[in-house]
Amino acid sequence: MKRLAATLGLVVCYMVAEVVGGLLTGSLALLADAGHMLSDAAAIALAIFALWFARRPPGPRHTYGYYRTEILAALINSAALIAIAIFITYEAIRRFASPPTIDGGPMAVIAAGGLLVNLAGLFLLHDDRHESLNLRGAWLHVLSDLLGSVQTLAAATLIWTLGWYWVDPLASLLISLLVVYSAWGLLKESVAVLMERAPGHIDVDEVRSALLAAPGVVDVHDLHIWSITSGMHALSAHLVTAGPRPHPGLLRTLQTLLRERFGIDHSTLQIEPEGWEEEGRPRQW
Repeated sequence: MKRLAATLGLVVCYMVAEVVGGLLTGSLALLADAGHMLSDAAAIALAIFALWFARRPPGPRHTYGYYRTEILAALINSAALIAIAIFITYEAIRRFASPPTIDGGPMAVIAAGGLLVNLAGLFLLHDDRHESLNLRGAWLHVLSDLLGSVQTLAAATLIWTLGWYWVDPLASLLISLLVVYSAWGLLKESVAVLMERAPGHIDVDEVRSALLAAPGVVDVHDLHIWSITSGMHALSAHLVTAGPRPHPGLLRTLQTLLRERFGIDHSTLQIEPEGWEEEGRPRQW
């Protein structure tokens, strides 16, 4: 969380510099990059809040706890990125008709400073980006902003040296495409978790086959696999076993299998002897 806070401080300070620079130089690319930095600041602040809130203990009405706060934060961040990209695209198309005069020298200096700030932010968040979708979302914000700074710097150089003012809205369009590209995957993953889709790296049929291969298991039904939050996967299933009693140690064997082979730490398994459903009541074992 300290690294996120440090990155937030860097982003906010330079966002103000880019807004001032964009207004003084007349560069839409700088203002677009500043808008992206604003989304970075909001994303990182939301990530910090989500990390704090997700640590609250479970309660009687929130029995899973608040882990999905991080998924909601990732969803909001990705949606915000796409909205910003749409706005940048609209403004860039308007400017293509009549590119304004832009002071390329100061624009290049400010863009170079933004590039350095984003490099520092990426360095701070690099080691934590795989911990959750929430942190990955914050890291993607900074990465896409870094690429935007590179494009803005290139556009400023061309404007300064060759007077190609049309490069400014072109760079803005490229920035918006990068923003959408970085946000789309995050948006899909966040929605998948909230819709309780099976994690992409887990083959449900393979899990079913592994359960069926356990001693005494003759059928598996009502198999559900979902993610509570990033890296926290859950499973529930009904297992039909041959004979009136399950194989000794079956539950422990299956839970170990699910944890070590599939990375599923939270599993709920209901064991039913053959004929249990037809009788309509559980047998006494």
